[in-house]
Amino acid sequence: MKTILAVDDEEHILELLAYNLERDGYRVIKAETGEEALDTLEKEKIDIVLLDWMLPGIDGIEVLRRIRAHKNYRKLPVIFLTAKGDEISKVVGLEVGSDDYLVKPFGVHELLARIKAVLRRSEGGFEDELDDKEEKIVIDYLHINRDRRTVTVDGDLIELSYKEFELLYLLAKNRGIVFTRDNLLEKVWGYDYIGETRTVDVHISNLRKKIEKDESHPIYIKTVRGMGYKFA
Repeated sequence: MKTILAVDDEEHILELLAYNLERDGYRVIKAETGEEALDTLEKEKIDIVLLDWMLPGIDGIEVLRRIRAHKNYRKLPVIFLTAKGDEISKVVGLEVGSDDYLVKPFGVHELLARIKAVLRRSEGGFEDELDDKEEKIVIDYLHINRDRRTVTVDGDLIELSYKEFELLYLLAKNRGIVFTRDNLLEKVWGYDYIGETRTVDVHISNLRKKIEKDESHPIYIKTVRGMGYKFA
């Protein structure tokens, strides 16, 4: 039985989540604050987190940052359930490292489908690709360390968001292979975000600014016209 940690400061939402998720065969642990959620992660084996953004004390973004920074559960699947439905908030949530983003009010059936999709990915998707023997990728002045999740260019440490790192690692590990935007959405974000391919373009642009010496003439991340991107 999978255990879900539901984090929300509205009791009726927690009760609604618990009722529907338990009916579908999940065990549900509830938390009303970010502090309580982090404490629960230390005590319980959690399979996936449903996280509200606007929490008293530590907000959902900070909770997610701490999850991604913790060596014991940095790969833990997290889905944002939030009333913040504007595009900027969604991009921020995905960049910080959420596996999915669902805006309130949401349908129970859609939530269940998203949970199952994210769990499938965590059990046998992109993380499996990371768990092989290759720990470092070194290409000219670009060094990528998978275990430490660090990237350096000419010896200078480059700060990447969670999703930027996953995207860069996937491309660099599969040099020469062309990925469509839909491919990248499925592998890095976990499923097909219909109409959200702009998210990929934004992340690619950000990566080029950070790792290329001249982002207007990239030597690493190449655009394949009419198809997508590849690591040259």
